[in-house]
Amino acid sequence: MTAAQQTPQAPPADSAPAVREPVLRQILSSSGTLVALSVVVALVVAAVLIALADPDAQAALGYLFARPGDFFAASWDAVYGAYSSLFRGAVFDPQAATFQRAIRPLTETLTAATPLIFAGLGLAVAFRSGLFNIGAQGQVVLGATFAAFAGFTFDLPPVVHMVVAVAFGVVAGALWAGIAGVLKARTGANEVIVTIMLNSIAGFLMAYLLTTAAFKRPGSNPISPILDADAMFPRLLGSGFRLHLGFVLALLAAWGVWWLMERSADGYRFRAVGLNPDAARTAGIRISSVYVKVMLVAGALAGMGGVSQVLGTEGVLQDGVAGSIGFDAITVALLGRSTPAGTVGAALLFGALRAGSPLMQTVSGTPIDIVLVVQAIIVLLIAAPPLVRAIFRLPAPSNAREVVS
Repeated sequence: MTAAQQTPQAPPADSAPAVREPVLRQILSSSGTLVALSVVVALVVAAVLIALADPDAQAALGYLFARPGDFFAASWDAVYGAYSSLFRGAVFDPQAATFQRAIRPLTETLTAATPLIFAGLGLAVAFRSGLFNIGAQGQVVLGATFAAFAGFTFDLPPVVHMVVAVAFGVVAGALWAGIAGVLKARTGANEVIVTIMLNSIAGFLMAYLLTTAAFKRPGSNPISPILDADAMFPRLLGSGFRLHLGFVLALLAAWGVWWLMERSADGYRFRAVGLNPDAARTAGIRISSVYVKVMLVAGALAGMGGVSQVLGTEGVLQDGVAGSIGFDAITVALLGRSTPAGTVGAALLFGALRAGSPLMQTVSGTPIDIVLVVQAIIVLLIAAPPLVRAIFRLPAPSNAREVVS
């Protein structure tokens, strides 16, 4: 045998075993182009559904081959009417009688986006740290519950009362998420399961508290007393608009998350654990400590989302005060690729959909559920980047790795 025959040859690159990569990491690594295309596809699919649900388009569909122009004209009118009314309700209403009325939709979008920014930032921190936190809904609920309690129970000076109420909500959200962090660190409990269970517990806990003397308004349905005006966030544009101080705090929180993740030592540890916990442990990072810190930060931010609801817009605590903020925030964080700027942008998009959908339903008769369809399709496409690439025939990134389930 020759020396060349005796030397084992390396297997070709194509035969190398696939590299395992967490699905969450693949989703978060999607390019901005794929994110934008996902939104476009969602809007196109929603437009098709709007056209098919329109009575005039349905009637024209019966004689499509005889006069196809009638069907396409009716479909265009339905889609244009729906999306133009969505724009009028979310951004600017050129048909309004006054300038104040015309810009009110934009302020409503910013107001609706505020709790989504807070909750989305909390989830973004967890996602980038390798923790799939599904518990933002429970953390929002607990933040709203205890911020409201401080708001209608204590009698404090104006600024102090607001700060105390905010602190109650932030601490409640942090401690609630911290339960999942401690269980993950001490026992290895799956954070997905734990946070889902905590969501249910938080919802039932708030419902129970609203039946107790400490929370229930005397002689009424399960609803709290009205919060003291000194505890409420001040309005940024006066009493004619609902936009409040919480939006400014949300932007400051986004900057704070950027600084935490990109400029601080703790942020470096968070990202290191998110990329490769085994390598981080080898480098001397205490993984268990990181898990707890991450969940505390995530819970504090999500709790602030609940605070902005009760101190900014609602003024009372009642069942359903959190809506679906915690669940929508999952989509917001994924759509924003778990970056602060992306999360703010995604929250503004979802805030616009929320603010504009009522007018869309009223003016054009389009079912408000179309907004939910758009959100669901965005989630589907963000979770499956190869599907978007296949639709638009985009090349796979050069450093793409195969995900092995």
